[in-house]
Formats: sequence, C-alpha cells, structure tokens
Amino acid sequence: MLTLIDKAMLASRHILTVFFLGLVVALGLYALRFVTKLWEFSQKLFQMQENDDLLELLHMADSALVASMVAMIAISSYDSLVSRLKEHAAAERMHWVGGLDTGDLKLKLATSIVAISSIQLLQMFLRPGRYDSAETMWALAIYGSFLLGALTLGLLERIGGGKETTGAGPQEVNGPDPKETGQERE
Repeated sequence: MLTLIDKAMLASRHILTVFFLGLVVALGLYALRFVTKLWEFSQKLFQMQENDDLLELLHMADSALVASMVAMIAISSYDSLVSRLKEHAAAERMHWVGGLDTGDLKLKLATSIVAISSIQLLQMFLRPGRYDSAETMWALAIYGSFLLGALTLGLLERIGGGKETTGAGPQEVNGPDPKETGQERE
C-alpha cells in the first residue's frame, strides 16, 4: 500500500504539465512568427538576390526543424512522464508516441541540433565576406562539438544495448520492467 508521501511523489509529476503546456504555447507563438516571415518572404521574393532567397528558405527550414524538435520533446516527455497518450495518438495515426524512450529522445534531440547547426553553418558559407576567419572557425568548432556529441550519444546508446527488438513489432517502452512484475508476484 502506498503511503501518503509515495502518493504525493507520484502526483508531483503533474507539475511537469505546466512546462509542457508552456512549450506548446511557445510553439504557437513561434508559428505566428514563422507565418509573419513567410508573408514577408512572399512579398519580397522576386526582388531578392538568388543567394538571399535561398538563405531565407533555409532559415524557414531551420524554423521547421526547431518546431518539430519542440513538439517531439513536449509530446514524448508528457507521454512518458505524466500521462499516456498512446491510445489517443493511435487514433491520430501518430504511432511514434509512446515509442520513444529517454535515450531515443536524447538522440533525436542531438541529431536535430546537428541539423539545425549545419543549416546555420551553411548560411554563414553562403554569405562570404560577412564573417571573419575567427567567427568561421568558432562556428566550425561548435558544429564539430555538436556532431561529436551526437555521435557519442549514439555510440553510448548502442553500447548500452538500446532497445532490443524481437521482430514482433514495437515493444511497450514504458511498460513495467520484467523485474518489477516478478517482484509484484512475490
């Protein structure tokens, strides 16, 4: 039987809802900013230099990656820490919900950061003469550290075993640990 402290500790996870809803609100505001930039892009598209329109398009792709990352973090974290969304997500054809464990989420976050930083680096290279060699070297070093971090996370996840598949389809990521079910029977 759970004590009052145990129940309070388990119930405290609902406080995280404030943070995840905050991410959703921030994502909505970011979407408004994106729509504004899209409108400005459409207004000046035919007056822009060729490199400038490519840079603006890359910036919008960068925004889409950031928005996807925030949505993935909010949904997956809420699902794994606060309340299960798997049944609702299946109805919405979002089968990945409930399938991301914390290792997968960290790896996806790291690869998203590498993709976002590579777009930023590409934008620097498409604007020759605007950055001095020190700024370019720092950008390359930062990108390299992001890339090294993502590779290290992937390697550690692989060494640690990651998720073992049996070929029987997706496994329940957040289900009870076999040790826990064995302990419950005793």
